[in-house]
Amino acid sequence: MVAPIPSPMPNDFASDGTTEAPLLTTATTTPEVPRWNTFAFVCVTLASMTTILLGYNLALMSGAELFIREDLGLSDAQVEVLAGSINVFMLLSILAAGWAADVLGRRATIVLANASLMAGALAMCLGGSFAALVAARFVTSIGCGFSRVVAPVYNAEISPAAMRGVLTSLLDIFINVGILLAYVSNYAFASMPTHIGWRVMFAAGVLPPVLLAGAVLAMPESPRWLVLRGRHDEARAVLKRTSSHEADLRLEDIKQAAKTPDTGGSGAWSEMLLRPTASLRRILACVASLQFFHHASGTEAIVLYSPLVFRQAGMASDAAVLGATVAVGVVKTCFILVAVLLSDRVGRRPLLLTSTAGTAVSLTSLALALRVRATAACVALVYAFVASFSVGLGPLVSTYNAEIVPLRLRAQGASLGMVVNRVTCSVVSMTFISLSNWITMPGCFFMFAGAMVVACVFVYTHVPETKGRSLENMDVLFAN
Repeated sequence: MVAPIPSPMPNDFASDGTTEAPLLTTATTTPEVPRWNTFAFVCVTLASMTTILLGYNLALMSGAELFIREDLGLSDAQVEVLAGSINVFMLLSILAAGWAADVLGRRATIVLANASLMAGALAMCLGGSFAALVAARFVTSIGCGFSRVVAPVYNAEISPAAMRGVLTSLLDIFINVGILLAYVSNYAFASMPTHIGWRVMFAAGVLPPVLLAGAVLAMPESPRWLVLRGRHDEARAVLKRTSSHEADLRLEDIKQAAKTPDTGGSGAWSEMLLRPTASLRRILACVASLQFFHHASGTEAIVLYSPLVFRQAGMASDAAVLGATVAVGVVKTCFILVAVLLSDRVGRRPLLLTSTAGTAVSLTSLALALRVRATAACVALVYAFVASFSVGLGPLVSTYNAEIVPLRLRAQGASLGMVVNRVTCSVVSMTFISLSNWITMPGCFFMFAGAMVVACVFVYTHVPETKGRSLENMDVLFAN
C-alpha cells in the first residue's frame, strides 16, 4: 500500500489574489460501491483494441525497415523519414479527431480509425517506392491519431466511476500488446525472402481492423455525447446498462454539465487557448505537462532503440539483443496490468508519484551502468525503467486527462494533449541517435532522469486525485 501523500503548499496557477481551495485534497464525494459491469468492460475492450493496431504500426518499422532498405535501396535519410514521419503526420489527425468525435460521434470516429488502419496496412504491403510508402504512412497516421484521441475519451465516458481506472487503463495494455506483436512479427517473418517478408509483416495488419470496425458498430454511443445531442432517452438506456443503480442520477449530472453553452469546433479551441478560466488553465496545464513528461521520460528511445542500448552495454550477439528487446515488451505489458489492478484501489496520484520517482532513479542508475559497460546491470535497469514507467506514466496519463477536461471541451482537450505527446515523441525518436553521438548515451539518460525529477515535483504539487469521482464533479478539484 502506498503511504498517503501530505498536501503540499497551495499552488500558484490562479492569477488573482483570492484564497484557493486546496488543489490536492481528497475527493469529498462518496465513491460508488465497486461493482463489476460486464457490459462496460466489453465496450471499453472493443474501443481499446483499435490501439493494438496503433502499437503494431508504430513499432513494426523497427525491424521492417532493415528489409525495406535492402529491397527498395533506400538511403539512411529516407529510412529515417519513413520511420519517423508517422508521428508528424499524426498531428493533423489528432487535431481533427476532436472535431470528428463531436460531430460524428465517438463510435463513428473509432470506425473511421479502423478503416484508415486497414487501408494504410494494405498500401504499405503493396507499396513499391519510397513515395508510395510515405503516402501509406500518412493514411495509417489518420487511424493512429483518431484512435489515440477518441478511444480514451469514449472509455472514460462509458465507464462507471468505480471501474473507470481499471477500464481506461486497458488502452495502454492493448497498445503494448501491439508493440509486442510487432516485435514478434519482425522475428517470425525475418527468414522469408527480403522482398516478401516485410510486406507480409504489414499484410498481417489488414484484416483485424475490418473485424474490429464491425464489432465497434455493435457498441453503444457514449451517453455524454448523446446528451450533448439532446438524445436523452438513448443516453438513459446506455447508463442503465453501465450504472443501473443510479442511471437517472448520472443522467441529471450529465445534463447539468451539458447546460454550459456548447463551444464545439473553433469555439472550443478559442475557449481553451484564448480565454480560459483560471480553473481551465490549471486543467490544461496538467493535460499538457503530463503528456510532455510521458515522452520526456525517454520511453520512445527505449522502445525504438533498445537494441542500440543493449549493444552499448556490451551485448554482441544478435540473438541476445533480439531476446532482450522482446522482453522489454513483455515487462511493459506485465506492469501495466499492475497499474490496472491498483488504479481504482490506490489512486492515480500515488501511482504517478511512484512512477516518476522510479523512472528518475532507474534512468540515473542506467546512465552510470552504461559508463562502465556493466551489461547485466544495464539490462536489468532497462527493465526497471520500463516497469516504473508502465506502472504509472504509461497507462494513467491518458486516463487522467480524459477524466479532468470538462465535457464540452473533452474531445478538443484530448486532441491538445495528444499534440504535445506526439511532438515530444517525435523530438525524442528523431534525435536520440544524434544526441547520443553528441553528449553520449549515458548523457541522454541523465537528461531524461532530470526531466523525471521535474515530473515528480509537478505531480506532487499540481496533480489532484480523481479516484471515485464522477466526470461531472472533476471541476471541483480545479476550482479557485
